Amino acid sequence: MKDGRVECMRVCGWVEVEVIGGDGGVRHFSKHRNMVTDVGLACLGRLAFSGLTEDKFGYLAIGVGTASESATDTALESEIARKGASATQTTTNITDDTVLLTASFSSADGLTGTSTVSETGIFNAPSGGEMLARKVFSGVPINWDGGDTLVIRYYVRFER
Repeated sequence: MKDGRVECMRVCGWVEVEVIGGDGGVRHFSKHRNMVTDVGLACLGRLAFSGLTEDKFGYLAIGVGTASESATDTALESEIARKGASATQTTTNITDDTVLLTASFSSADGLTGTSTVSETGIFNAPSGGEMLARKVFSGVPINWDGGDTLVIRYYVRFER
């Protein structure tokens, strides 16, 4: 407590959605604020302190669900793919205050036909597991058979 006030830590973030066409050109780019889930906050507490255990978050999932995200969400509405993400630390305001998870989805992941991807989330397991955050956005058409690649960049920032 400082000057009678409690200092709090916040977890916030945003997600970037990029579609690269089969010709290598960027067909879509958008940036959205995310929703950190209640269970995600509880998991972060278990990850931070000795004597408590939790699996680390390192998987990104995509889906075609359209129901708005909520703090009480525990899964995507309609998941179509999930994969391990690369994780790096970057600086937004304080050195290394932001974690960046990146994953690219394409036909190489077994995705076929077309999909209108409209949701993404961060998980701590290759299936099932706990969801740290979720975001629903305007559907982005993806032609997997036409060579489209969907790149998800999920930023999670810790701040005072």
